[in-house]
Amino acid sequence: MPIKPEQLAALMQEVEQEDPIDFADLPFPEDELRELVATHLCEMAASMENFSTEDRLMTLLAVSAKLVLENLVLHVQLLRRHGLPVSDNVEALLSRLRKGDA
Repeated sequence: MPIKPEQLAALMQEVEQEDPIDFADLPFPEDELRELVATHLCEMAASMENFSTEDRLMTLLAVSAKLVLENLVLHVQLLRRHGLPVSDNVEALLSRLRKGDA
């Protein structure tokens, strides 16, 4: 049973209770951004209905990994731009990557 965009947006909001997103001063309503992303992801999932379960999982994992990487890069760029230190976890990860121990 495929998830509807409204359901996905509600789940996203639940996840944000534990890990809030800083929307800062974006000129867009948070709910509209959530709905936009939920709709896009539901459309993407629907376009994979002919994929095998394994291919669908691999595709969704690849998309998720790309988004997490993009988020990390943007986060570090913002911190650097404002002259702020990264968290200990991020610094440890970056140190491992610099040494090639990832």
